[in-house]
This record gives sequence, C-alpha cells and structure tokens, in this order.
Amino acid sequence: MAPTPGTPPVIGIIGGSGVYQIEGLRNAQWRRVDSPFGAPSDEFLFGELDGQTVVFLPRHGRGHRIPPSELNFRANIDALKRSGVTEIVSLSACGSFREELAPGTFVIVDQFIDRTFARTKSFFSTGMVAHVGFGHPVCSRLGDHLEAAAKGLGIQTVRRGTYLVMEGPQFSTLAESNLYRSWGCDVIGMTNMPEAKLAREAEMCYATVAMVTDYDCWHEGHDHVTVDAVIKVLLGNADKARSLVKATIPRLAGRRESCSAGCHRALDNALITAPEARDPAVLAKLDAVAGRILGTQKP
Repeated sequence: MAPTPGTPPVIGIIGGSGVYQIEGLRNAQWRRVDSPFGAPSDEFLFGELDGQTVVFLPRHGRGHRIPPSELNFRANIDALKRSGVTEIVSLSACGSFREELAPGTFVIVDQFIDRTFARTKSFFSTGMVAHVGFGHPVCSRLGDHLEAAAKGLGIQTVRRGTYLVMEGPQFSTLAESNLYRSWGCDVIGMTNMPEAKLAREAEMCYATVAMVTDYDCWHEGHDHVTVDAVIKVLLGNADKARSLVKATIPRLAGRRESCSAGCHRALDNALITAPEARDPAVLAKLDAVAGRILGTQKP
C-alpha cells in the first residue's frame, strides 16, 4: 500500500534575516544535506519540539553570508524534501507599502508578484517538463495555524497580503516603490521567489510570515530604509518569530492525511512530457522532488 503523500508531518522552518537559529529543540544537531542541484545555504538543524520533528535552515547561512540573488533556492528546497520535510514556514524580513503595516507587524502573505529576473525558477527543464498550478501560492491550512498561534501570543499580525519580490540587493527607487503601491502590493522583499514556486513543485505546503522592518522609501514621514534601521527592528522581530514558530509547530503535529489544500498532490496533473521523451539524467535529479508522481520515490 502506497504511503499517504505528505505524511508523517515534518516541519521545515526557513529563517530569514535575523533568524539564524531556533532554540529549544531537543536532540538538536546540525547536519549537511546534499542535493543534486548544488549546495544549500548551510547545514540543516534537525531536532524535535513537543515530539514533532523539525528541520531548520538559515536562508542566508549563519552569519548572513549569501545575498538574495545568489541563494541556491533549488538546493534549499530539494534538500528539505530529502530531509522528509512536508511543510515549510518561511520567515522573511520585508518593507511595508501601507501606513497601517508599521515596522514590527507580521503579515501572513497569501499572494506574490514576482519581479525577480536572475534566478532559476523550476526544478523541471528540457527532458522533463511540468506546469504546476500557482493561482493560490501559499497553503491556507498553514496560514490558519500561523494566524491562530500569533493571536494567542498577542503578536500584531495581519492575515493576507501581496508580497512583491524584487531582485535586489539594492533597495527600491522611489518611483518603483510608488509603482508597487499603485499595484496594490502590501509588502516588499527579496527572497520568497522562487522559493514558493519550488516548494509547490516539490509538493510541500508553504506559508510566509513577512516581518515588517521599514516603510521602504515611499513614506515621507520616515527616513529612507537603511541597514542600521532594519537591524534594529530585526532584533525584536526575530524574538517574536521564534516564539511564533514554537507556538505553531504543535498545531501542525499529528496530521495523518494529505494537506486539505492539495499541496501534497500538486504534481498530479502537472507533468506533460511523454514517458518515451523523458531524459533519464533529468529524472534522476528529480527523485526527491517528483519521485512520488514519477514512480522513483525512495522508501
């Protein structure tokens, strides 16, 4: 009998700027995880919280070594999948386009606009083509749990918002900032694309907690964004983010069915290359990401 996709639950945490470690994990151990797509950002921290297996990755590496455009997103997501991760909570520092989304606010994002241009955005390529649905790019189930946990902690949190992902590493021009505001965007950052797209291709639940650090450069009443100003807010945000993670993980434990939002079956109707035209070398690299649907999943 085939295992139920996405079970047992293993919670992956991707820590953004300022969140380089999760304290309080039992049996915690940093371990290297190899990927056919290259080297992940860092070793992974494996551990347990209230009996639930957790895998933590500092997105930029410990010490914040790697800039956004040089992150190996494919290796990060592939290696998390190889580690058994079934759902990802992504923590990400961001700027705000809304007066009411003040620094220190957390936004549980539900939409993205991808303005990046220098990143490889899919695991699939010539020899194995797939097109996954992405109209609703985050897992609503994870969002519900994050929202409930944040409310329980009294963290100022807004549910739903559009995250504009820019290439970076420079911050926006004033013209760009005003353009993105006119589009109805709520926050801006540099890291959640193609991370969210790759998580969907890998059939993992994915949710973003965007942690507001500044008002980008559009707000006349505030200084333009600087690293020093961002770091001051980051320190407070990081403490709240760790508390939110610890409060959310027990809510995700014990799931015995695939995600009700369909995340764990995202590839069911996505593959388009005919079996006889598939490149064995490409398929070999997809053993973790798409092994379930390709029939190459390792036990």
